Amino acid sequence: MKKNMGIIDRVIRVLIAFLIATLYFTGVISGTVAIILLVFAVVFIITSFLSFCPLYLPFGLSTILKKK
Repeated sequence: MKKNMGIIDRVIRVLIAFLIATLYFTGVISGTVAIILLVFAVVFIITSFLSFCPLYLPFGLSTILKKK
């Protein structure tokens, strides 16, 4: 599993996950929408810690900045 996520991508995903969790625990979102967003939040956290996004793989995408 080759890393394909840069630090900015990872930070944005973690921030979005924390935002979703905050909205859920404060009661702003609830029901089916909340469950779906929480699943996305968990996926964002997992992919951020692994530095690997499986959706980038088929398209050959990488957000890692290349040094010259």
